[in-house]
Order: sequence, then C-alpha cells, then structure tokens
Amino acid sequence: MTASSPLVIVRGGGDLGTGVAARLHRCGFAVVVLEIDRPLAVRRLVSLAEAIYADEVEIEDVRGRKVTTPAEVHEAHVAGLVPVMVDPTASSRTTLAPVAMVDARMRKVPPEIGKEAAPLVVGLGPGFRAGVDCHAVVETQRGHHMGRVSWTGSAQPDSRLPEPVTGFDADRVLRAPAEGKLQGMVALGDIVHRGQILARVDAVEVLAPFDGALRGLMHDGLPVWAGDKIGDLDPRKESANCREISDKSLAVGGGVLEAVLSQGEIRRRLGD
Repeated sequence: MTASSPLVIVRGGGDLGTGVAARLHRCGFAVVVLEIDRPLAVRRLVSLAEAIYADEVEIEDVRGRKVTTPAEVHEAHVAGLVPVMVDPTASSRTTLAPVAMVDARMRKVPPEIGKEAAPLVVGLGPGFRAGVDCHAVVETQRGHHMGRVSWTGSAQPDSRLPEPVTGFDADRVLRAPAEGKLQGMVALGDIVHRGQILARVDAVEVLAPFDGALRGLMHDGLPVWAGDKIGDLDPRKESANCREISDKSLAVGGGVLEAVLSQGEIRRRLGD
C-alpha cells in the first residue's frame, strides 16, 4: 500500500464488511471501516468493528486499528493496517475523498445516503436499488447468485431465516429472551453443549439449543430487547471456523472487488 493507493470506505465492520475490507486490503486498496460508537457485530472474532472496543484486532492476516482523525487514518494505512473509526453518518467521506463507498451494514432498508456519496457506491443485500440509491448491488443470500454484482434492480428479498447447517436453521440464531443488558458467559469459539448457559440478559439465561461452537455473541454490556439477535451457534463444532472469514463473506467481498475493479479510473489509480 502506498500514499497514492485508492481509498475505499466500508460502512459497517461486521463479518460481511470485514470480508469486503479484507479482499480490498489484500489487493492494494486503502480501506477505512466506519462504525457506530458501540458496534453490534455478532461474529466478533472476524469483525473489524471489534477494534472500537479493543483498539486493535487481528483477523487472519488483516490488522485493524481504532482511529479518531483523518491523520490517524493515513498513519494506519502507512503501517499497513485497516483503520476503524466511529462515524455513523459517514461525514468523514468529504475529507477522505474515497473512490468508492460500500454499505455493508445490512440494515435491509434504503440507505440515508445515496449514490452521490462517492464516485462508486456499492450496497450489500436487500434494501438497495442499483441505479437509484447506489450504483451496484451485491447479492448476500446463499445460493446460485451469492456474490453476484447487479447494476440494475435489487438483491433478493430478506428471507428472515438463516441458511440451514446440518439440519439446523432458525435455532442457530440466539435471541434475547427479555429486555436488558447482555452478559456473555462463554468465550467465542468454545464448544458448548445443549442446555449450557451461554449468556444472560439481566437475570434471564440464554441456553444453548444444541451442541455446537459459539460462533458469535454481541459485546458485553450492550442493551438488547426481547427477540433481538444476539448470537450465533454453529452445529459443526469447528472452533477454528469461528476465527476465519467465512465463505459467504469472502464471496460477497469478491463481488465488491469486481464492482470496484470494473471502473477503469480506479484500476488506473491502483496501478500508479
């Protein structure tokens, strides 16, 4: 990465945004991840958003660092890192002047910032309309079209169900049993057993519905409401998988990389 490397903003440093950031970073782009002040990422072992809490994180070969100013963004890039900054409205885009902006927040509603935000704006998943509020949409739903780039139209509608894994689907998602503050009781990546206490929301326990690896759990102390997604249990019991960027995140990241590299001016700047 050099001082002239084209800069890409990724809004949202959860597992999908991290897959996007990793693909771009490894290909020579200067990536900046923008987050809220208390990120809600579930798969925190593979989420650059965790740098907001921990100051620095390392995910595979990608290191993220919390920064607070554009000057620190530049310093992180020079050091070969991915800066992660609290900026929920992406107001820093006017100073950072990105060649592209990727909305990886998975809010599943039309964005509050349109395609005028950057020369290229890419949206992930449902809620975006290519050619209307972004230039391109990348499909996030598993299946034949996952990772595909569309320059017109929208992604597939939100199914509201996780993809089945070894026969488990809805049960894989851990949900808050009540309103309150979340407190984890098990380390991410641990192998757990059915009925084991995984977390508490105030005094109400969250129990494992089956044996598996605790793939994700939101950060301690976050306020949650009954029914909120707070965690993710993987029945495959592969602890190492919890520490690696997923196939889905890499596929979506590859789609973003295709969209970015399809722009001739960006390719020329990358080669400078």
